[in-house]
Amino acid sequence: MSLDPTAGPFTTSLHDPARVGPLELRNRFVMAPMTREFSPGGIPSERAASYYARRARGGVGLIVTEGTVVNHPAAAASANVPRFHGEQALARWKLVVDAVHAEGGKIVPQLWHVGLDRNPRTSPTTAPNIGPHVWFGESRAEQRPMTHDEIEDVVRAFGQAAVDAETLGFDGVEVHGGHGYLVDQFLWERTNVRTDGYAGSVAARSRFAAEIVEEIRRRVSPDFPIIFRFSQWKTIDFEARPYDSPETLEKALAPIAEAGADLLHASTRRFWLPEFDDSDLNLAGWAKKVTGLPTITVGSIGLEGSDFVGALLAGEGARPASLTRLEEMLCRGDFDLVALGRAFISDPDLVTKLGAGNDEARTPFDAHDLMSLI
Repeated sequence: MSLDPTAGPFTTSLHDPARVGPLELRNRFVMAPMTREFSPGGIPSERAASYYARRARGGVGLIVTEGTVVNHPAAAASANVPRFHGEQALARWKLVVDAVHAEGGKIVPQLWHVGLDRNPRTSPTTAPNIGPHVWFGESRAEQRPMTHDEIEDVVRAFGQAAVDAETLGFDGVEVHGGHGYLVDQFLWERTNVRTDGYAGSVAARSRFAAEIVEEIRRRVSPDFPIIFRFSQWKTIDFEARPYDSPETLEKALAPIAEAGADLLHASTRRFWLPEFDDSDLNLAGWAKKVTGLPTITVGSIGLEGSDFVGALLAGEGARPASLTRLEEMLCRGDFDLVALGRAFISDPDLVTKLGAGNDEARTPFDAHDLMSLI
């Protein structure tokens, strides 16, 4: 997307259709993945199809599902997180895909492996190495590095999940490579101190992520979209900054882009903050600049000046007036798509309301709505 900043304000609107790589979308709005533990035994709830379809009916261009785990014994942190394997789970996901498409939306599953963030009482250790962090009260002695065979097993599990997604009719897949979960545990120097080819440099730490993307690309159709989500922050460290410069970010993302990723989803806690000194580009802007790939921005849209956790607990949602800065950045070409999460929980019609200029009719986010699929 190339935009002329002298052409006037908002030459590109959040409501304009977009073609981002192989994805054709009716607007720039993305429903961000939000883990909802309403899948007993890993089987998506019977209400999942109507839940996602309702957001598609409300105008969302692209839906990224909640994290759904690949077929590996340590992939899930909870038995109530949905699986993306097994006949029953995949049959339920097929209902979700069909329901979203019937409403004119596009949808991709977020493929996930939690790594050390699993429950050690029910799952074996899966981690890049014995790092400096301890999860769930485990001692360092209880943690061990993944073997090469185990790495290959996980790579194949991601590949098979992508094949299943294409077979079911999904519009692409997203690999969860952020927030301190397994893929990100390889990317982060504090949790990857291996002594083999998966560590030792920024590019080497990206090898595992690149192998997953490469395996997916090898096994799906050439035009089947692959989104890669990454972050600076981790669930155990909101201030983490593994990419301390544009050069470091480029070294980390280049192998993933070269492996076949089509779109990068840059997860930040506050989208409006500059990522590096001497530039007002955010993380999505820099990812686009150093790779040339289109990007999705996300991060407390509408919560400027608010504490992230405090805003969640207080039930604050996106305020339409705050979209001004967002559209300015979009028009400048910083990123291509915009993801919102909590705002769509309480107001599935938010996109339609904003497009009609009906800001007053929107429903503010209510944290109680997180307790059920509505």
